[in-house]
Amino acid sequence: MQHFIGTYECKADAKGRIMVPAALKKQLSKQLDKSFVIKRAVFNQCLELYPLDQWQDLMEKVNKLNRFKKKNNDFIRRFTAGVKLLDIDTTGRLLIPKDLINHANISREVVVSSVVNILEIWDKDLYEQAIDEATTDFASLAEEVMGDQNEDDIS
Repeated sequence: MQHFIGTYECKADAKGRIMVPAALKKQLSKQLDKSFVIKRAVFNQCLELYPLDQWQDLMEKVNKLNRFKKKNNDFIRRFTAGVKLLDIDTTGRLLIPKDLINHANISREVVVSSVVNILEIWDKDLYEQAIDEATTDFASLAEEVMGDQNEDDIS
């Protein structure tokens, strides 16, 4: 599994295309000849970009849910709402579908942020707002999420 590194500022053109920054394009080099999946994020007003192999791994887990439970079907429907398959074109641009641009309220200024094995695509103002809100008590959050880990588990 590949882990991405970095946060990058980009600009979206009128058609919703963003130029993938060179440093990120280098990290994506093994996936450039394959497709990507873009979807609405679950917890934030942003988009998530999955390399196709990461998406397929996730769908294997989702496919194990019992479809005879209504809550599972409701989850699957909401989780996959607006999912699109896309490619990075030969000039290094990513065309974000209009409905997803509207969902994430993306304007001209865009942030592409690595989140372990996927990328988040944000409107810059919303990204900065989310980061500011998340850092309010980040020390407590870090302790709660990672504090019970043994050193062997996180190294």
